[in-house]
Amino acid sequence: MTAATASWLGPLGRLHSPSSAMPAKKQAKTTDKSPAAGRTVRVRPVPAVSRSIAILRLLGRVGQPLGVKAIADELALVPSTCLHILRVLVAEELVTWDAATKRYALGNGMISLARSVLDRSGFPQLIQPALDRLAGRFGVTAMGVEVAAKGSAVVLALSHSNQPFRVHTDVGSRFDTLVSATGRLIAAHGGDSAAELRKRFAQIPWDKAPRFEAWKKEVELARTQGFSVDRDNFMAGLTVVAVPVFVAGGRLAYTVVVVGLSSQLTTVATDLLAQEMMREAREISGLLVEGV
Repeated sequence: MTAATASWLGPLGRLHSPSSAMPAKKQAKTTDKSPAAGRTVRVRPVPAVSRSIAILRLLGRVGQPLGVKAIADELALVPSTCLHILRVLVAEELVTWDAATKRYALGNGMISLARSVLDRSGFPQLIQPALDRLAGRFGVTAMGVEVAAKGSAVVLALSHSNQPFRVHTDVGSRFDTLVSATGRLIAAHGGDSAAELRKRFAQIPWDKAPRFEAWKKEVELARTQGFSVDRDNFMAGLTVVAVPVFVAGGRLAYTVVVVGLSSQLTTVATDLLAQEMMREAREISGLLVEGV
């Protein structure tokens, strides 16, 4: 970590784990609860789709072009199958191919898809001014994060301060565990049992892991006080504060997250920051509930 910039992969630390590219047979066990039907619906395996998504995620995660063999080896795919999928992705402009290096990378078609998602959701546009205010006033990196299905989360908007030290992340970064401050909010409002939380807690990559009992108390505190704090646990030297944004029905749909140096975000400064974040979140939540 340099004195000027902390390169922080993902919204709260690290990008997707390799499990996102699990073989199709394991994915076939996934189920989806249909709120309308009130029952569990089996998701049948579609190997070509699962492998295509795994390739796209891999190319996005590594951040550099890869050859067919490297992709196939990483995802445990038959090279010929991998090549056929890549050719289709190239034809659809989701992936590019460099004839000189014979390597593949994400294509501009991914930008169009991402822009469609962002345009469809009013949250990024609504939260951006608030993020700019928080970043400018408190000298932090501020993010608007969507809480997606099964507890994963994606950065939809962000704002950096003008401070010489800044945490770097990107729109579209995502994580899928109960990490950091947003993870505490997901645990607080997700409805998982204590046994399930303990299991998921054990999978979190910490810099300085708290005891589960202490973390569980912080989860309960997050539910009652309306915000959560991760101080030096997930990444040493950094403090993360998150507040929930609820939509109709009281569902946790988004979080507002700020990241700053622990040496600057004292307890008093953190409380002041959290109060301002909650005020911003309440205003945004009201607009979202009204259907904006």
